[in-house]
Amino acid sequence: MRAGRERSPVGSVRRSSGVRPFQRRALPSIGIDFGGTKIALGIVDRHGRVLDSTRLPTQAERPATAVVDEVVASVRDRWGEQLGGAKTVGVGVAGQVGRDGSVLFGPHLDWHDVPLRSLLGRSLRRPVAVINDAQAATFGEWRFGAGRGAENLLGLFVGTGVGGGLVVDGRLYPGATGCAGEVGHLTVKRSGRRCHCGNTGCLDAYVGGWAIAERAKTAVRRAPGRGPLLVTLAGAPGGLTAESVVRASRRGDPLAKEVVRETLSYLADALASMVNSLNPETVVLGGGVVEGLRPLLPSLGREVRARSLPAAASGLRIVPASLGSASALVGAAAFAREAPRR
Repeated sequence: MRAGRERSPVGSVRRSSGVRPFQRRALPSIGIDFGGTKIALGIVDRHGRVLDSTRLPTQAERPATAVVDEVVASVRDRWGEQLGGAKTVGVGVAGQVGRDGSVLFGPHLDWHDVPLRSLLGRSLRRPVAVINDAQAATFGEWRFGAGRGAENLLGLFVGTGVGGGLVVDGRLYPGATGCAGEVGHLTVKRSGRRCHCGNTGCLDAYVGGWAIAERAKTAVRRAPGRGPLLVTLAGAPGGLTAESVVRASRRGDPLAKEVVRETLSYLADALASMVNSLNPETVVLGGGVVEGLRPLLPSLGREVRARSLPAAASGLRIVPASLGSASALVGAAAFAREAPRR
């Protein structure tokens, strides 16, 4: 970070240099990460340290209100009515979030127009800030992790689905409606695989964890003899997951290695387009799928640079996320602490 420059979490508000920050910003904040398969909850201090945490299964087939009620009950059971001293609640959610804190559409949660900030605020009686989970993870890595100090940063996170976040000129960039960074829905193959968003050919439909599993199942059905180890690790073709594909690839299974190679190729193509169009100084890669492919990230970086314009890739850093699975939880808590109160 440049000397004398103070970051603001959103593009429209900055603290003036002569105003002392609110005291509440020194207090811990609760972070909540609503993912497609799990919900992580934690108390995070102002240095980005997770003081205590727990997890719940998402069970996305339930109504959104039931999921929220369980989260509220879990927070109170673990930290009491005082919420462990936390004065703010930050939420990262797998979906598009409007400026009023509503989840407009969560494809992996099957949520539509869920007033999440309002529901949590009424129940927990604390100021609540809600952003997309990949934006939250980007904010966490920028504040406390691998992207610390960057002025222009792209975060790309591949887990159950694919999401991203942008830091532009030292500020998290929300976009016109709060939905900036939906890189998982860049089209990488016109009229390609059907995505959970309803479109076809999205990056998410090729490199998201769910998509890797589906592509592997299709490959096994077409050529079962080519993936014996893959089928053994999964137990049955229907039990294939992205994790089992990566494990089988590491152990030399030909079919699994082919699926992984294709996954990295799609990811490199998309990343090169993002580098050319956004010109970040740092790209932070995270999420469960990326962690599984971590030994291959150097070769991915070389391919991205080779496919990018030389001027756009000059000085580019491509680094793995350093906060691990806590990126979104930490980022959401920090965002809530620093965001202006509406």
